[in-house]
Amino acid sequence: MERRLAAGRLVIASHNPGKVREIDDLLRPFGIHAQSAANLNLPEPEETGLTFIANAELKARAATAASGLVALADDSGLEVTALKGAPGLFSARWAGPKKDFGLAMERVWREVTASGSADRSATFVCVLALCWPDGHCRFFEGRVEGTLAWPPRGEHGFGYDPMFVPEQSPLTFGEMEPDAKHALAHRARAFRRLVEACLAPPGT
Repeated sequence: MERRLAAGRLVIASHNPGKVREIDDLLRPFGIHAQSAANLNLPEPEETGLTFIANAELKARAATAASGLVALADDSGLEVTALKGAPGLFSARWAGPKKDFGLAMERVWREVTASGSADRSATFVCVLALCWPDGHCRFFEGRVEGTLAWPPRGEHGFGYDPMFVPEQSPLTFGEMEPDAKHALAHRARAFRRLVEACLAPPGT
């Protein structure tokens, strides 16, 4: 029998405040009180995985082992067609030690331009790993296709949001209000799969 998630405390295995805020917004209607790994002073594990799933799993397992709570981790990134899927797994690292995504977006655009390709398509990918203290884990993936915009537009969201235009909208994620982004974004799509599998009442 597949395991379900009960209301109560949960740790979000992330030190990224934008990511924590988005996940907390999604969890709150289900009576789940989420705390970030940063608020619990949990260390950030080195992301040594070779896939989004592997990195999400190692972060969730580290957080649940350190906290004794159910842990939800996210690994996500921007895959740019003209860059053969880069930055992909290294999306956060392109922002450097200061997490400067302004510089990361400039690098993406610079390298796309230098590639000589006219293709501006890109995909946002998110994998959620939900792990319990006894070692049981479940995984959920969400993807959204779109195109790159330059210069970046909008003050909402975080990361590469101001340069990504999803197929279903003329706005970048950075221009969207949170509710509008939640309706379309990769993280919200992965979360809907989590809800269907672990939170929605059986038979619905």
